[in-house]
Amino acid sequence: MLLCALGGLLLLFSCLDVWYFLRGVVVVVQAWFQPPVWDVLAEQSVAGRVLPHDLDYMGHMNNGRYLRECDFARFHYYMRNGIFKALRTLKATMVVGASTIRYRRSLAFGEAFDLRTRIVAWDDKSFFVEQRFVSQGDGFISAVMLCRQNVLRSNPESILQLLCKRKVECPDYPEDLQHWISFISASSQALRAQSGLEDKTGAQEDKDK
Repeated sequence: MLLCALGGLLLLFSCLDVWYFLRGVVVVVQAWFQPPVWDVLAEQSVAGRVLPHDLDYMGHMNNGRYLRECDFARFHYYMRNGIFKALRTLKATMVVGASTIRYRRSLAFGEAFDLRTRIVAWDDKSFFVEQRFVSQGDGFISAVMLCRQNVLRSNPESILQLLCKRKVECPDYPEDLQHWISFISASSQALRAQSGLEDKTGAQEDKDK
C-alpha cells in the first residue's frame, strides 16, 4: 500500500509542477485573509527571500524564478484589490499576452527582497502591469518586469467601473511603456508577415474592394 502511494506521488510530481499549484493555493488563501486594498491602482508589495531551490549554477536566483515569483505576486495583487472577484462577476478571465523582464543586479542566496506590483495603464483590451524586485538591503531595483495582461470576454474599463462604481481615467503612458507597446506591435506585424497572414489579409481586402 505504501509503495503504491509513493508510486502515485512520484507519478504526480513527474507529470505536474505540483509545487507551483500548491504555492498558488497558499498565496490565494493568504490574500483572502488579508484586508482588501480598496484603491485598485495602488502599488502592493510582497516580501520574498532567495532560497536554495531558486538558485542556478552561479549561485544566484535563476532567471526563470523571477517570472514565477511575478506570477504569485500578481495572484496576490488581484485577490486583494478585487480584480479576481470582478472577473468572476463578469464571467471574464485574464491571460498574459506579453512580458519583458530586465535584470539589473543578481539576487544572491539568502537575500531578502520586496516584489512591488502595480497597474501602470490600460487600453481597451489589456492591463499593463509593472513589477519590481527591490532589495531590502539597500533598496536597489534588482529587476523590473512589464506584463501585458489581456482581458478575455470583458475589458479593463468594465472591471474598473465595477470595482470603483465610476469611470476611471487611465493615467498617461510612461515613455518606456510606449516604447514597449510599439515593440510588441512591430513584433506582431513581423510575425504575421513571416506566417503569410499579412498577404492573405491584404488579398482578402483587395477582393472585398
